[in-house]
Amino acid sequence: MKKIEVNDMSCMSCVKKIQTELLKNKINAKIDLSSHQVSVLDNELELAVKIIKDLGYTPQV
Repeated sequence: MKKIEVNDMSCMSCVKKIQTELLKNKINAKIDLSSHQVSVLDNELELAVKIIKDLGYTPQV
């Protein structure tokens, strides 16, 4: 699993928004709001980062 830092993910609404878009792309991520981390499989990292950026967040690997 790869972890993506999303420090501007600040509430459950943000989590739901990110999770919904990732699931649309068949990415089953583990999202932890308290640590601002999204965990994805290694081969899904690039697409997940792009999706999170497209939603207006600033993901960091």
